[in-house]
Amino acid sequence: MSGPPPVEPVRAGAPGTADHECDVLVVGFGCAGAAAAYEAAAAGARVIVLERAGGPGGSSALSGGEIYLGGGTALQKACGFDDTPDDMYAYLVAALGPHADTGKIRLYCDGSVEHFQWLCDLGVPFNGRLYDAPTWMPPTEDGLMWLGENAWPYNTLARPAPRGHRPAARSFAGGLLMEKLVAAARAAGARDHADTLATNLVVGDGGRVSGAVARRYGGRVVYRARRAVVLTTGGFVDSAEMLAQHAPVLLGHGKVSDGLDDGGGIRMAAALGAATRRMSAVQVALTALPALVVRGMLVNALGQRFVNEDVYPGAFSAAAVLHQPGPYWAVIDEAGYEDIPERDRWGVRPTYAAETLAELEAELGMPAGALETTIAVYNRHAEHGEDPYFHKDARWLRPLRPPFAAVDPRLGFGAGGRTDPGEATGVAGFTLGGLHTTADGEVLDQLGRPIPGLYAAGRAASGMHGEGYVSGTSLGDGTFFGRRAGRAAARRP
Repeated sequence: MSGPPPVEPVRAGAPGTADHECDVLVVGFGCAGAAAAYEAAAAGARVIVLERAGGPGGSSALSGGEIYLGGGTALQKACGFDDTPDDMYAYLVAALGPHADTGKIRLYCDGSVEHFQWLCDLGVPFNGRLYDAPTWMPPTEDGLMWLGENAWPYNTLARPAPRGHRPAARSFAGGLLMEKLVAAARAAGARDHADTLATNLVVGDGGRVSGAVARRYGGRVVYRARRAVVLTTGGFVDSAEMLAQHAPVLLGHGKVSDGLDDGGGIRMAAALGAATRRMSAVQVALTALPALVVRGMLVNALGQRFVNEDVYPGAFSAAAVLHQPGPYWAVIDEAGYEDIPERDRWGVRPTYAAETLAELEAELGMPAGALETTIAVYNRHAEHGEDPYFHKDARWLRPLRPPFAAVDPRLGFGAGGRTDPGEATGVAGFTLGGLHTTADGEVLDQLGRPIPGLYAAGRAASGMHGEGYVSGTSLGDGTFFGRRAGRAAARRP
């Protein structure tokens, strides 16, 4: 089995020998690349964007489209919420930690209101309505959603305010976001070359990055960048080799990507001596239905609760997959299931049902009495609107009564009553670590010095995240710091 192609840097040729020349070369046309290209072109630089796929969008276009913004945006105010950069900062430091990049988070929170307006000015539409229900993504065109800010312990650290800003599209809104960002970059003057895979960075005198070598339809194409190269090539979830080296927890699970997040940009920069950061950090999503577990509970293979189910779904996913014995089960009673609005069920129906917990335990292969004990304790406290173990909000607390049911997240959404998950794990994710960069996107070497002419943003870089994640912080981080990288690259002499 052959490994990935060599990524050793290539020495710059004589001036005029490149096939294409520009001021700023952006590699990758997802959200970070589009933001960088727009800002560089708007600053007067000649910009070329390389995209290995047949067109722009990348993994960003396939995403839910949430952008994590706050601090008092016009959309928050339209929905009746006051917010401050300090409250946003307190939440993000806790939710993206431990070991989050507090410097980048501070900049992001302080600049969030302006960043929202930037998106609006580029034509990204947002409807002034709140989707006030637990979900992975709203099936409506509502523009604002909660992302765990109102759940314990975060509601004790900062004043809660919803900060999930969604373009006006149902469910997956990433395509609409990218449509507007790509159009803006092109209108500003950036040119893009599709079906063009960057394979090597070009290095000139003094170790300055001055372009890239690429493959297009089997041919070799050389690009010269007079000022800088910006890497926005995505993460490395699609590289089994890199996962095995850095983030093996994702091996064997599904991938949240367009299939092309193979770490190529990270490897090209590392071949120049670039430092990486937080390479083991990942986002994981368990296909447990938020509207269901919040009305019931999420338990591990031993029938034990381990989290307050009203947190951001990615938080209960990480709590399960990274820290609990599987398989995991979403347990609910008939009354709870019937209370779920049809639009929030996502085609999920109970996989197992029983009149008694003893019967359900047997069907699920749990130790006898384990689930009975868990639900007895839960019910005793729920009678008084309390959850002293995990602090689920009183809005969702009530005793669970027979008949009972369980759903296997390994079956995915819309399983239609299937009971055999096969080899499916019910888990999908992506990587958060990447190149070590400054707040302006300069890629740092192993000694902490900027590599001249090289910038990075988006999932190719290690952004705000530590070991935690919240939806919208990839698109938010990518566009915000992509903008900074594009401006900085355009300023280089």
